[in-house]
Formats: sequence, structure tokens, C-alpha cells
Amino acid sequence: MSSIFDEIKKYGIVPVIKLAQPSEAIPLAKALIDAGLPVAEITFRTAAAKEAIRALRAKFPAMLVGAGTVTTLEQVEAAQAAGAMFIVTPGFNPKIVDACIERGIPIVPGINSPSQVEQGLERGLTVLKFFPAEASGGIKMLKALHGPYSDVSFVPTGGIDTANLAQYIKLSNVAAIGGSWMVKEDLIASGKFDEITALCKEALAIVRQARA
Repeated sequence: MSSIFDEIKKYGIVPVIKLAQPSEAIPLAKALIDAGLPVAEITFRTAAAKEAIRALRAKFPAMLVGAGTVTTLEQVEAAQAAGAMFIVTPGFNPKIVDACIERGIPIVPGINSPSQVEQGLERGLTVLKFFPAEASGGIKMLKALHGPYSDVSFVPTGGIDTANLAQYIKLSNVAAIGGSWMVKEDLIASGKFDEITALCKEALAIVRQARA
């Protein structure tokens, strides 16, 4: 596991963020940092992603800023140009994964089957996104994958929130949880950054208690 994933594992939470405007990035980052969670996966679901990543890397160089929902080689190039420290994909696209490896960018591709896990292992990847987590068997599936793939760590994302966060993070093969429940679009759009800080603190507290 590379150093950036070691850092992410310490927090146990990866906020998955969709921004309507690049200007939302700085106040959101401050809210995350105030919560003690300097991690952000800025998704390429909007045109704001590249400039938001660039702004965060310039303003908060110590923050762990990655690009999410990367589905094209053009987005890989844009994410790298903006300074993304890691890339997350919803599925396992060999072209995108190989491009990231060639460029030296840490990549967390999405998987939900043993065959896809083995595609990752073939490329030397031992940290994989499990998506969509709840719809793909959730905790039972992760427990089943642990047997044959004990050296692989997962970042389950999709259908996880405070109700089931503890059950996921307790699993030995879960490095961190990806989620958007603490950084919802409406909270960002309405400027409720204090609420975002509170929700992130709550999530971190659940992780710490579950790991204790």
C-alpha cells in the first residue's frame, strides 16, 4: 500500500464530492479540515472538477486531494494536470488503469467481482474500490473476498452512511469508506459548511469507536 493510501486509511473516510462551481472548493475544504478530515475526492461529474482540484492543491498542499468518477483518458490527463494526488474510477477500465500506472498516479479502480480483483492484482494493485457496495453484496461480499484475496484492501462506496459505517470499517480488509452523505450537494450549495463539519466529525467518531 503506497504512502497516500496509508494516510487515507488513518482517517478511514473519503468524502466523495460533487461541486457545481470551483468557488465552492475552498470553503468546503476548510469545513473538512476543521473536522479533522483533510481528504477530498473531487468527482468529474461536473465541469468544475479540474479547477476545483487545482485550487485545493494550491491553497492546501498538505490536503489529500484526488479525482473521482474518472471514466476517460482525457479526464486522467486533466486530473494529473490539476495536481490530483490519486484517481478513483467507478469501474475497472484497463486502459484508464494502465494509463494511471504508466503516469505514476495512484489509482483506485472500482470492482465488484473476483475477476476484477485479479485484474487489479495482475497490475500490482492492492487497494481497490468496491462499488456499488451495498448493491454488490455489501459486507457479506467483502468477507467472501477476504479469503482468496487476503492481501487486498477495499474502499467500499455506495449505500453507506452513519447507519452501517461501523459494520464496514470493522472489516479487516476495508481501508476506508467512500461516501457523500456528509458532503451532500444541497449542503454545499446552501453554504451549510458548519453542518458538513459536524457530519464529518460524526463519521470520524464512528470510525474511531469501531476500530477501538
